[in-house]
Amino acid sequence: MNPHLLEISTFFTTEYPLNKEGLNELLSLFKLQLFEKGNQLMSANEKEKQLRFLNKGIVRAYYATLEKETNIDFFTKPQFITDLTSFHNQAKSKKYQEALTEVELLCIEREVFYELLEKYECGKSLINLSFRKLLKHKELLEYNRITKTAEELYKELLMHKPHWLEKIPQYHIASYLNITPETLSRIRKRIS
Repeated sequence: MNPHLLEISTFFTTEYPLNKEGLNELLSLFKLQLFEKGNQLMSANEKEKQLRFLNKGIVRAYYATLEKETNIDFFTKPQFITDLTSFHNQAKSKKYQEALTEVELLCIEREVFYELLEKYECGKSLINLSFRKLLKHKELLEYNRITKTAEELYKELLMHKPHWLEKIPQYHIASYLNITPETLSRIRKRIS
């Protein structure tokens, strides 16, 4: 097997079991794309044309206005980073994505992917499971941002995502928590 396909193969085997024939065909259709640190991977008002799998690197997802950018997620492990709503519905995305490090993506064109889903029945369950996971993640994120303080959210990051705090610049973490870097610094001092 191509070494670039190891992570995505493991991902499908553990997260979304597909029949072996369907999985092999799907994997053969992914193309490797490399991006340098600072590259935009996606911009608002664009439609997702590819299903994108983060093989290596760190990506931030954020919303932007003329006044500020607000981080909404970070991708640090092998996983799909596609805006599924835009991809599935062919609607314009509201998000931006930026490579925070050098990034290696595996990509498949939307049309090719949907043709494959039609060919293999198990592909439909892949889309359904993906949307269920996305909805669960969004609801938890929304609940936490509304009901918890920045300090409580930071403590959750310490507990559940310490790799974020090690690998992602603190000003990006502050944006994710919707606080200033100075406030984050005070929280960190109080906790330690």
